[in-house]
Amino acid sequence: MNFVERINNIFDRIEAEPLHPIWISIADRNQVLARAATLEDSKLPLAGVPFAVKDNMDVAGMATTAGCPAYSFRPEASATVVKNLEAQGAILIGKTNMDQFATGLVGTRSPYGACSSVFDQHYISGGSSSGSAVAVAKGFVDFSLGTDTAGSGRVPAAFNNLIGLKPTRGVISTFGVVPACRSLDCVSIFSKASHTAHLALQAAKGLDTKDPYSRVAQTGNGAAPWLGGSFRFGVPPRNQLEFFGDDEAANAFDCAVVSLQSLGGQKVEIDFTVFRTAANLLYEGPWVAERLAAIQDFIKDHAAEMNPVVQGIISGGNRYSAVNTFEAVYKLRALQRVADEQWRAMDILLLPTTGTIYTHEQVAADPVKTNTNLGYYTNFVNLLDLAAVAVPAGFRSNGLPFGISLIGPAFTEESLLVLADRYHRATALVDGPVLPMPEVPRGCIAVAVVGAHLQGQPLNWQLTDRGGRFVKSCRTAAGYRLYALDGTKPAKPGLVRDLNYAGPGIELELWAVPEDQFGGFVAAVPPPLGIGNATLDSGQTVKCFICEQFAIDGAKEITHFGGWRKYLTSLT
Repeated sequence: MNFVERINNIFDRIEAEPLHPIWISIADRNQVLARAATLEDSKLPLAGVPFAVKDNMDVAGMATTAGCPAYSFRPEASATVVKNLEAQGAILIGKTNMDQFATGLVGTRSPYGACSSVFDQHYISGGSSSGSAVAVAKGFVDFSLGTDTAGSGRVPAAFNNLIGLKPTRGVISTFGVVPACRSLDCVSIFSKASHTAHLALQAAKGLDTKDPYSRVAQTGNGAAPWLGGSFRFGVPPRNQLEFFGDDEAANAFDCAVVSLQSLGGQKVEIDFTVFRTAANLLYEGPWVAERLAAIQDFIKDHAAEMNPVVQGIISGGNRYSAVNTFEAVYKLRALQRVADEQWRAMDILLLPTTGTIYTHEQVAADPVKTNTNLGYYTNFVNLLDLAAVAVPAGFRSNGLPFGISLIGPAFTEESLLVLADRYHRATALVDGPVLPMPEVPRGCIAVAVVGAHLQGQPLNWQLTDRGGRFVKSCRTAAGYRLYALDGTKPAKPGLVRDLNYAGPGIELELWAVPEDQFGGFVAAVPPPLGIGNATLDSGQTVKCFICEQFAIDGAKEITHFGGWRKYLTSLT
């Protein structure tokens, strides 16, 4: 099926059912088909891929409503993220339903109707990016954009069995996006598989000078040395986990822990208190006033035309003073320091995406409390400048999905997606290409060690103290000799290449060292050793300890032992 045929079928399906509640507006069919035709032979990475955007994002010529008809305006230019995706060949189908002004995790606060989980119409879709999630889950588009300030890019993913990527704040520009909390907002991505989300992320991200919050990773930011080997995942103790009476969700989370362990994860129990305390600041602190700042002129004259729950929440921002704001900023800063202590024990944080799921009736009966409960595991993430990926994690006996979230430090979203893909494929059938494991973990340099820096040897701490992580044991290519150097303390070997020698190779360990720590590691290497290049038996070239030629004159050759450890064993 070519692009035009596929896009035509999508429009046929959309027109065969009511526009609402999934869509707020649809792109012009003829214009979209004409664009699809021009992309038939394109080599662009997203050529012909249909996508949708939440209706708080500007698309040139289409109304932006933010889920509120009275707010509607028609922008002349598209949001930066929309431009970036279209430049890479993606085809916009339409704009999707949402909790009004992106205020809610339930997906019911919209005058265009309430979306439902695709698995049971009695249950909510999650919000605020409700329509974006359902559009992907129903197969109208391959991926969609939402926004995520408190969890809106993850909760709907969990309720519709999707990948929900919430990248680091600022990685994707929010220029042309109606703000919720401008300092915290993120553009999020929904897809059925991590590979699609990764493609969309690569096309969407980039520094945007029009967005003062836009940023890119600097050297060492987002380093994930753990991705190439074993990793530590933090889990709250049972008394800090909350499932709101949903025992099947609790059991599903226990299964997720076991599944992650089977992928090489080491479970570490952490104190979740600091994360919960930070989460409470989002709606119980002056960040509510930031929501008011975004629409303060509109709400003065149109409060009666807003969803009453949304209007009540945003108007609550009036009760905070500048003093309250600074006090909250100080508190958050202190909480970040405490959270840093927890991060020293783990590489990623594993949590349920939500503790439970609610029916439309339950939400209508208590809209604030149910919404608050859905944010139990999500509200802190942007406040603490973290990245997250929501991943499907099985089903309850009633057929409703359960999801987990993999959470990491800022700029780890790409590594989290790789791990999410591994987990997803280990626990479910997933269509499409595998998201490949990078040869060297993101933000790291591969370093091969041969002697005193091996695991269990006296200088191994120079790697571990810099965040280095063991990747694998391997060997050099043929043509390397090993010598025991005289007078070194602690004792060290010297590795030298001899192109006229066809030996079996020397035993090595490959380590991943964060880029911003590599210089300090090299500076600590004493003569006659240095860091150069070595070729592995796989053909890969990596940084490695090498030895100056003069130092092996008269030194004892120990090549025949095959490695430093076997030589040391021979001395005992």
